[in-house]
Amino acid sequence: MTARGPALPRITDVAALAGVSTSTASKALNDTGQLRAETRERVRRAAEQLGFTPDSRGRALSSGRSYTVGLITTDSSGRFSIPIMLGAEDALSAGEMALVLCDTRDDPLRESHYLRSLVSRRVDGIIVTGRRTEPRAPIDVPIPVVYALSPSTDPADTSVVMDDRGGAAATARHLLSLGRRRIAHVTGPATHLSAVTRAAATVETAGDAIAGEPMHGEWSERWGRHAVDVLLRSTPDLDAISCGSDQIARGVCDRLRELGRAVPDDIAVTGYDNWTVMALASRPPLTTVDLQLEELGRRTAQLLLDTIAGTPHPGRLEIPTTLIPRESTLGT
Repeated sequence: MTARGPALPRITDVAALAGVSTSTASKALNDTGQLRAETRERVRRAAEQLGFTPDSRGRALSSGRSYTVGLITTDSSGRFSIPIMLGAEDALSAGEMALVLCDTRDDPLRESHYLRSLVSRRVDGIIVTGRRTEPRAPIDVPIPVVYALSPSTDPADTSVVMDDRGGAAATARHLLSLGRRRIAHVTGPATHLSAVTRAAATVETAGDAIAGEPMHGEWSERWGRHAVDVLLRSTPDLDAISCGSDQIARGVCDRLRELGRAVPDDIAVTGYDNWTVMALASRPPLTTVDLQLEELGRRTAQLLLDTIAGTPHPGRLEIPTTLIPRESTLGT
């Protein structure tokens, strides 16, 4: 004969201890219905005393919600979507909500399939994100949607983006504060909004200290190494290189070291992204801009929860970036 442990508490037990009906107890625990605050509190205390945990299926049925949020992304590598997802989960977990990640791989048909699937699963809302900052066409679904990093082209939608201009301007001010007066800017493709935005803010902030036009190329270490050769031929008195990404900056540092130029004593270098795989492995470690992606994800999820609750915040919210000074500008 198998011994059985004590029976798990049920909603009827909570109701009996709180002195209310089962229906009232369910409403109190699910934050639904028109109940007095003291009634809700009494039910919650009873549930805590009994160690009662609401069943997720029963919770969903009683509230008409699935307590699930979908995250649609085009970022297959997870470079941007994973930190955003982690931040979103921080906000969603407070409401005991689950998050379902869907990678579209830049395929419109795959995106349509995922959207149909999420709607059929009756998710409470959807977060849409990607790996670029260009505005994207809005999705058409009958549930709340908030956009992260890649904003919607519809100003009536809710979008959360990062302050690229502020981040690039901060690196230029940092270099100027260190006395650097011949600053070059090496960045990604001119077809990428983030590269263009960062370049424009760097040129504007550096003013007369900027050395030539911004150099556009790949988001790669190879491009960073090649750019150094071009720059040192055209601007031999260069004393700083501002880069549009950590990958480019790491390539810049490698090539300068190969050529016998000390970083930062001869030439200071800044990156962008605070991608620790690159920034901390660089020799020396990179001064860079942190995109605050987890905070961006957290704020996105909070706005989605507000929208689900019936209080949307249309428009664009900009999350500040943060300069992280390290040895590539400060030395050891």
